[in-house]
Amino acid sequence: MDDTEIIISGIEVLNRSLGITNALRFLSLLHNEPTDYVEISKRLYDGQTIDEIFDRAKKNWEG
Repeated sequence: MDDTEIIISGIEVLNRSLGITNALRFLSLLHNEPTDYVEISKRLYDGQTIDEIFDRAKKNWEG
């Protein structure tokens, strides 16, 4: 999957999950506001072991 495909897939997921209006709002917030990636990472990986995170990353990296 190349970068363009990832962007398109991400936008499609946002649209399905949030609806078009909120997806655009989210993208606007993400683009215009400073983002605390440490806090986002903590919330995304909460309750997961490093092995689980690594295995998922490796699987996605290999395609």
